[in-house]
Amino acid sequence: MIVGLSIIFICLLLGESVAHVLHLPIPGNVIGMVILTMSLMLGIVRLEQVKPVADGLLKYLALLFVPPGVGLLLYGDLLKASWLAIGVSLVVSTVIVLGTVGLLQQYLERRRHD
Repeated sequence: MIVGLSIIFICLLLGESVAHVLHLPIPGNVIGMVILTMSLMLGIVRLEQVKPVADGLLKYLALLFVPPGVGLLLYGDLLKASWLAIGVSLVVSTVIVLGTVGLLQQYLERRRHD
């Protein structure tokens, strides 16, 4: 269990370091997840080493959403004032993402069959 937790934290530390040193616009925890995924795919880390810890963290994942939820309550007045802009941007960005993914999927399907 300690080995698995150490591996996860080392990947997090590496990701944060890479993001900080290279001044990347990608969060360090995302880079850390990519490092962990690549380590698993390349066989550097075995799934059995991190699975018990990952399962334990996922079990309590919902607790990690409490602080952002409380933060939203603090900015209720700002959200009320900007609800239209927020709503429109959510709808427009969702439509753009769905359309882009759909078109890309169709393109890849046609390319695979040719």
